[in-house]
Amino acid sequence: MASPGEVVVVGLGRFGGALARSLTDLGYSVLGIDSDPELVQQCSQWLTHVVQADATSSDAMAQLGVAEFETAVIAIGTDIESSILATALVVDLGLPRVWAKAITRSHGRILERVGAHRVVFPERDMGVRVAHMLVGRTIDYVQLDEGFALLETVAPRDLHGLTLEGAQVRRRHGVTVVCVKPDGGQWTFATADTVVGERDVLVVAGDTTRVEAFARL
Repeated sequence: MASPGEVVVVGLGRFGGALARSLTDLGYSVLGIDSDPELVQQCSQWLTHVVQADATSSDAMAQLGVAEFETAVIAIGTDIESSILATALVVDLGLPRVWAKAITRSHGRILERVGAHRVVFPERDMGVRVAHMLVGRTIDYVQLDEGFALLETVAPRDLHGLTLEGAQVRRRHGVTVVCVKPDGGQWTFATADTVVGERDVLVVAGDTTRVEAFARL
């Protein structure tokens, strides 16, 4: 029987393969499933448990013991029909946690309707992230929810030499400085007494429009 530290990943393309490898590096036991023999062969070099099988077949999934897993990720790429069928099958098997990759909004809505507990849009999310990194002084960008984000940026000039309390960042800009990394130093939690240096990197949180505006100061 699979333990909570075991994950089944269905679809071993660019996204699914990278996910399976990262989970393996994190110490999880991963069962990889794909219908493409070439992908299965490639992943067998670093993935201990990898099987060529049809993830839309209830018999095949039952034989592989997928129902005993705690978590499944349906990472099938452009074959939307197979993605939906595989997700519905895994949900019917009663897994406590089922994540699924979607290509479009309509695809994502269908995955949610067939029971996926979490739908991810890797291409869309990466596109948003890169777009923000291309403008202003943004180093990295993570949208936590609709209208709320974390943003990593170089400290703006009008904060240099000031404490966060003295700069009144939240009152003036509507964002909260969460962490600070001094030039050549390590990340630390921000406090009211933190003095912002010229080359410091900040992680700020807040409304997406406000953190974007802060990165353009």
